[in-house]
Amino acid sequence: MGSMSPPSCPIDAKSYPALTLEQAGHIRHIHNLSTQLDGQWHHMGAQEPRQEFLDAYRYQLATMAYAVGVTHYHRQPLLRSVYKGLLRKLIHKMLCRDVWLYWFNTSLGGVRTDPSLKALRTPWADPIVKENIMYSGHLLLMVSLYAMLFDDDEFEKDGSMVFNWDPLFFGLGPETFSYSTATLQAAIEKEMERNGYVGVCCEPNMVFVVCNQFPIIGMRYNDVRHGTHTIDDLLPRYRDAWVRKGGMVRENGLFPDAWLEKQDFVLAAQDPGWTAWAAAFMNTWNGALLRELFPKQSEGFVTSIEGRTRVHPGGVGNAIRKLVVEEKLEANDARTVERAKEMVRGEEPSKFPYTKPVLGYILMWLSELGQSSQLEGLLDFVDEKLKPTWEKGGLYYPRNDQAFDRDMEWTHMDPFTGNAAIAYARLNVEDGQKRMWEQPWTSEVLSKRPYVDGVELGQGVDFLRGDWDERAKAVVVTMKSWDGEVRNVRLVVKNLDIGEWVVWVDGKLVRSESVGKRGEMEVNVEVRGGEVDVVVVKQE
Repeated sequence: MGSMSPPSCPIDAKSYPALTLEQAGHIRHIHNLSTQLDGQWHHMGAQEPRQEFLDAYRYQLATMAYAVGVTHYHRQPLLRSVYKGLLRKLIHKMLCRDVWLYWFNTSLGGVRTDPSLKALRTPWADPIVKENIMYSGHLLLMVSLYAMLFDDDEFEKDGSMVFNWDPLFFGLGPETFSYSTATLQAAIEKEMERNGYVGVCCEPNMVFVVCNQFPIIGMRYNDVRHGTHTIDDLLPRYRDAWVRKGGMVRENGLFPDAWLEKQDFVLAAQDPGWTAWAAAFMNTWNGALLRELFPKQSEGFVTSIEGRTRVHPGGVGNAIRKLVVEEKLEANDARTVERAKEMVRGEEPSKFPYTKPVLGYILMWLSELGQSSQLEGLLDFVDEKLKPTWEKGGLYYPRNDQAFDRDMEWTHMDPFTGNAAIAYARLNVEDGQKRMWEQPWTSEVLSKRPYVDGVELGQGVDFLRGDWDERAKAVVVTMKSWDGEVRNVRLVVKNLDIGEWVVWVDGKLVRSESVGKRGEMEVNVEVRGGEVDVVVVKQE
């Protein structure tokens, strides 16, 4: 009589989507940055040393948080402890004084943002109470995302966000500013109302369309979580306010860069940067318009010619657009691009000392709107030309302050793009923000769905899969050691139905276990150099 064949796993782990090597590398890099000691900002140093420009810590941290959010929601919803711990670390960093201390000086005001200013204002240290939506708006979305994804009220408690202002050698003594999610949102709503719902100022006197998208999303999550209707009231007022300012879409098809409060003047966009960044998140509530506008907004600034996708400098992009209108040329034609470059080649370069992270903004935009051909083409470009670098299992793109080469090809890499925006673009899915807006997770959803607890990236493993298959009643996890070292991992699977559950590791039966009312079981796995597939499936 022949021997019996060993039982085979009813679930093929490889049939479930997995993170690519690059996607897992981005998550590992975010972990590496978020676990640095407070005060250490390796790879995060910005072009402008006082944290006032667009690659400041706050923008990097927030965009990394959004990358974590879309990865957990869309790709690995099972891995609660992995992404909760990572997002929590990013929020901690966001609350560090290094990130928000710039505001004391910025609150003084200046002629760059208010040409009519004759004397500096009295400064204040509280980064929340007034203006500064470029910090408070991101913080609101980060903590609201945390509550939505994990049903955790940590930042909804009174005094859960504390800002300690205690400079060593100036000031009249320490000050402390404490907020919860509710009081943070209330401060933003008050500023919205003060400005007639056009939006909250970033720098004094300047309301940027893009920076007001983030708190709007945070408010939506909080509405669903608490049964309130803030967004139902606010969004119509916001739309109407921009109608009174001549409309959010200007003659060139782009969104305005900003509205100057004192002058009641709308500043038109000269490049696609802030339009792209705004659209990547405005797609939540204004998706139909953005789909309609995309061809006109991207024309000339992003070209795809013979399989090569490129982002062009604002001057070149505007010259291409001019040739399209005046000479009826094709934007996606090498001859048109070359003509446009010749038109601007002798122009006086900008005297502004820093380069806007347009490349990162456009990548995020393409990702959200599902422009997959252009997205993949541009990611191929950054991988070929902009020095992808691996460090401690993490993938990033090192800073390079040269904006363009002699051929006007993009060479610039800022830490916002290299640490966060490329990661976000790779990890997001089409309509990623929109789907989260329309169907945020609720306490009820999370209370019924199985999840994995007890593991985190600090244990030295990357997670390539983290799925719950409701139809098959199966947990699917794929792990690998980022450095090839042997790791012993203890997975705690929770919220399982009562019944018999069977554990398979790399297709081999390990054990079965009866799960009772507590609804959880432990799985201990040795992870070596290669991938390890773990399947926990209910036995019918």
